[in-house]
Amino acid sequence: MRLAIIADIHGNLDALDAVLGDARSQGAERLIVNGDVVNRGPDSVAALERLLQLPAVSFTLGNHDDLLRLWQARSPALPADWFADPFWGATAWSTAQLERAGLLDVPAAWPMTLSLGEPGLPTVLIAHGTTDDYREGISERTPAERIGQLRQGPDGAEYSVLVGSHIHRPAQARTAGTLVLNTGSVGSPANGDPRAQYLLLTGTPGVWQPDFRAVPYERSAVLARFASSGLLSTGLSAEIFRQEVITARSLYTPYWLWTEEQGLPRTVSTWETFLRSVLPIAREPAR
Repeated sequence: MRLAIIADIHGNLDALDAVLGDARSQGAERLIVNGDVVNRGPDSVAALERLLQLPAVSFTLGNHDDLLRLWQARSPALPADWFADPFWGATAWSTAQLERAGLLDVPAAWPMTLSLGEPGLPTVLIAHGTTDDYREGISERTPAERIGQLRQGPDGAEYSVLVGSHIHRPAQARTAGTLVLNTGSVGSPANGDPRAQYLLLTGTPGVWQPDFRAVPYERSAVLARFASSGLLSTGLSAEIFRQEVITARSLYTPYWLWTEEQGLPRTVSTWETFLRSVLPIAREPAR
């Protein structure tokens, strides 16, 4: 059995098409989309439509898939001051795009987790983050105690393989007797490699063999659509998302955390200060 697990597409249709083509060429028999199809990039509608047209595809819920529905509902689960903050312009734009296409509520039916129990193969539990929180990424850095807790699924069963996404970089470890895998990101990698990344799992007698795929694609078209779609005109967050596609680095989260710690507004001025003064220091190797 050969299974493609993709995630964190983030509205990047060119990266998605590259990955789908590679998965077909590798003989993938089933596709699992492990959350975050939408938001950040200009192609949320097109990416979701492309996936919904495919046979043998399953979905789990990612935090961005859920965020747009919460945004539209002005949910109390989100801080009230976000809705008036222009920094969230890109999120409001993507929400409006999905609503106009009649797709905003599609992810409401997606489960938090999926499980695989193929005969003769280790059991696999798949979640965008974890079974507890779709923002809790797993990797080789996750403590053994936590992996020991997570290997027990919501159904009470013990799982031998845990597959997560969310952190935008591929990862593999054997922790607490459990194989821990992270798919990496299709549309917005954060490991310095701009190629579209996903996980191919091949079932051989008694074991799943992971293959972390990185597929080249031409980024110029999606980068141009940030402007031509109108997304870039929504403000600073859209420009940060565009820079993440260019650099294949995490910029949004460290910038957000820095402004929170310093009590600063998220503006073009503080973004420029962050790039000039903070980010170079943060990238220096630990000594």
